[in-house]
Amino acid sequence: MEVVRTPIAGVLLIKPKIWGDARGYFVETWQQVRYAAAGIDLPFVQDNHSKSTYGILRGLHFQKTRPQGKLVSVSLGSVFDVAVDIRPGSPSFGQWHGIELTENNQWQLWVPPGLAHGFAVTSEFAHFHYKCTDYYCPEDEGAIRWNDPDLGVVWPVEQPVLSGKDKVAPSWQEFQANLNA
Repeated sequence: MEVVRTPIAGVLLIKPKIWGDARGYFVETWQQVRYAAAGIDLPFVQDNHSKSTYGILRGLHFQKTRPQGKLVSVSLGSVFDVAVDIRPGSPSFGQWHGIELTENNQWQLWVPPGLAHGFAVTSEFAHFHYKCTDYYCPEDEGAIRWNDPDLGVVWPVEQPVLSGKDKVAPSWQEFQANLNA
């Protein structure tokens, strides 16, 4: 596997080796020793799988006091996946990184604890997987507005379909004001 560092501190793009032939392919999606050597050494406690259709945008989400690290991938379709550094004091605070994850490239993105995360489906539908380092805790969930101009995330979907809570998520400025409250 190839590990590529991104401009966001701690965010890694993992390009696993794909073994393929006329029958299909095989890819190793997790192996503790190899991933620990790459710097992903937190224990995973929960796996999630979501299916969404074209134009669905989920995010930008995070947990406030129980941050989750996420190893994300796509098994069918494609998504534009985004990590936003919301860690005060981080050299990349307020910056975002986006990458297309597809069934063909089988890439994974490691989003360490303390970042906001979201994705937009760019294919007819997509199966999205995340391995998480902490349990989902609904009362601890936070969000930042997906299209906040101060963040400037460039999404490939012009009119995404959003959940009710994502439609009214706080702005980047509101998020920062709450850090100091």
